[in-house]
Parts: sequence; structure tokens; C-alpha cells
Amino acid sequence: MPARDIYHYNVKNALIKDGWIITHDPLSLKWGKTDMYADLGAEKILAAEKKQRKIAVEIKSFVGPSIIKDLRDALGQYVLYHDILKCTEPDRILYLAIRQAIFLSLFEEPIGQLLLQNQRVRLMVFEHKREEILQWIP
Repeated sequence: MPARDIYHYNVKNALIKDGWIITHDPLSLKWGKTDMYADLGAEKILAAEKKQRKIAVEIKSFVGPSIIKDLRDALGQYVLYHDILKCTEPDRILYLAIRQAIFLSLFEEPIGQLLLQNQRVRLMVFEHKREEILQWIP
């Protein structure tokens, strides 16, 4: 099993507070002989649509010495997991969970805006102290 991110339980609690049911902790991703794990799998019933929404969440703390290296590592992992899920569970949407402080310092800057404009990553922005989801960015 992989090591948990330092904000693992903050994100898990935020999802539960938001009405999500945690179905996998972690979510196993297998491709060929390779086993990988996204941090969380969750489901939510959308009452208005009467259908189930499934997500996978990869949590990243961005506490390394270089925010750009952390971004490169997170994006590489995100692309890999996204492509595996597209083949194995096409109805499950992958999100990268990041703290609000990281969103403000990275994704409101030109490099982050470029990634969002090109739809390279879906974000779940959370506030770790209050354990709340602040926004979903498709």
C-alpha cells in the first residue's frame, strides 16, 4: 500500500461532509502487471439526475522544495491514472486535490491557467483546517 499524503484525512473528511461516500481508500488501479493506487474513490447519488457520480481523487500536498517539480510529478501521476481509469472505469472522473493556498499560488498564475485552459487537469480545491471542499474545477 502506498504512503498516505499528509492531507489524506482532511480530504476524506471534506468529501464525506460534502455528501460523498468513500468506496475505496485507496483505489486500486491495475494495468498489466503494474499495481498503482489513487488515494480515494468516492460515489455520490445525484438526486436530480437519479444517477450515480463516481470520482477518483489523488491528493497532493506540494510541500517539496520546488513547487514546479511537485507540479510536474503530480501531473505525471495524474495523466497516468487518468489514462488507466479511462480504460478500466470510464465513468469515474479523476480529480487532483490541492489546498487553497496552492491553488492561489500556482493555478491563478499563468502556468496554472495554461494547464486549466488546455484542460490538462481537474482540480478539487480544499481548505484543510476546516476540512471543506471549496471548488471543483472541471
